[in-house]
Amino acid sequence: MRSNLLVVLLISFLFMCMNACDFIRMKNSDTEETITRKQVARVNNTYLFLDDLTGIIPAGTSQEDSIARITTYVNNWIRKQLVINEAMKNIDINELEVERKVLDYRYSLIAYEYQNFYIRQNLDDSISDAEIEAYYNERKDNFILKQNIIQGTFIKVPKTAPRTNLIKSWVYSNKPKDHAELKSYCLGFSAAYHLSDSTWIEFDKLVANSPLAEIPNKVQFLRSYNYYETNDNENLYFLKIDAYNISDNVSPLEFVKQDIKNIILNKRKVELARKLEDEVYQNAAARKDFEIYSN
Repeated sequence: MRSNLLVVLLISFLFMCMNACDFIRMKNSDTEETITRKQVARVNNTYLFLDDLTGIIPAGTSQEDSIARITTYVNNWIRKQLVINEAMKNIDINELEVERKVLDYRYSLIAYEYQNFYIRQNLDDSISDAEIEAYYNERKDNFILKQNIIQGTFIKVPKTAPRTNLIKSWVYSNKPKDHAELKSYCLGFSAAYHLSDSTWIEFDKLVANSPLAEIPNKVQFLRSYNYYETNDNENLYFLKIDAYNISDNVSPLEFVKQDIKNIILNKRKVELARKLEDEVYQNAAARKDFEIYSN
């Protein structure tokens, strides 16, 4: 049966590609209306027609992918129709409530697409550092750390790597030449590394899959060490901590800067969506496009 369906789908796809019209005349028992549409599938008295598949295949899709898309769509359509039929036989369906939900869903889909279009056309996505800082200062209690974070350097290298005795001196050096040497070394020999910059990073993520991940009291460790070396059977680990911040404290601004940008952008999107609805309503009211009748 599946192979027969695939043949039908292939023929349907070829019909779509060639814009052919092979009409089959059928009678709708509900409306007694005679129509001519190419059938693709049937579940009891409900039919899926060839023109229902319009738009499923994006332009430029290969024939193989097109057939796969249509196959998936038709199979899903059949399954949904079967469940609907089974539901209609076994429970009482409030058709009016279903229609209201369908209308709400249709509105949500169409409004979502139009809102996205409107937002793309009108969104100002430029956010100044001053705006980010102001948002942060007004809502610091919203940015409490849930984990320990650090600024620093972490390097993991195999024990067999050369010149491991120089890593500590490179890490502590302030010379640009040594910084470049350390970066080049890490690119060539390190299994994992993070070099010191202004970036804050979660301590647990930084030291994952290393003996440092097993430290029982990480808060005490961060307070006690600014440099630490350890090893396991295969690797050496080097950690230099330039700064740290403990969980349950207010997060540094730099650590949540991108989060704040996203929050501000989302607030602007919500405001634009609300503005769109208000504009559409007010313009329609001015044109008297709608009326509310009193009983």
